Amino acid sequence: MDLITQPWPWYVSGPLIGLIIPALLIIGNKTFGISSSLKHICAACIPANISFFKYDWKKESWNVFFVVGIVLGGFLAAQYLSANHPVNINPQTHALLQQQGVKDFNGLLPRDIFSFGELLTLRGFIFMVAGGFLVGFGTRYANGCTSGHAIMGISNLQWPSLVATCCFMAGGFIMSWFILPYLLRL
Repeated sequence: MDLITQPWPWYVSGPLIGLIIPALLIIGNKTFGISSSLKHICAACIPANISFFKYDWKKESWNVFFVVGIVLGGFLAAQYLSANHPVNINPQTHALLQQQGVKDFNGLLPRDIFSFGELLTLRGFIFMVAGGFLVGFGTRYANGCTSGHAIMGISNLQWPSLVATCCFMAGGFIMSWFILPYLLRL
């Protein structure tokens, strides 16, 4: 059980993630990505007369099962396979976050930022609602998410995926170093 509950090193988990791509392509000619699954779920659940959702989503129903498996797997892992210890982050990052007001490092996400109580604050609203909207908008604008572009697209040598992944990384660096410190002070 210790092998399953401990974080795996990058040199094990990285190749395993990378091997998913050829397996999906060889087994069923399927592409890997999460954002398209939301489109399929909306097409299945929203009977509105919206042209964007008028397509045969049943051909991609495997994607819906994939997302259900991710949610179910995440729940099972959090409930039964997680160790009760803080997330191991770099001590310098820990100290920097403490200077910026983050005090709770017990879970996967700091509860003093990401909790239902914080949702009613300006900082929590910006992080959870505005941030969620920006992620959704960016996913549609980039025509895919980080997993679709960075894992699937780059492995297929797609130029737009390389550009999108570089933009994702640049946006992450800008957010982490220039915007996040101001948001944490709210």
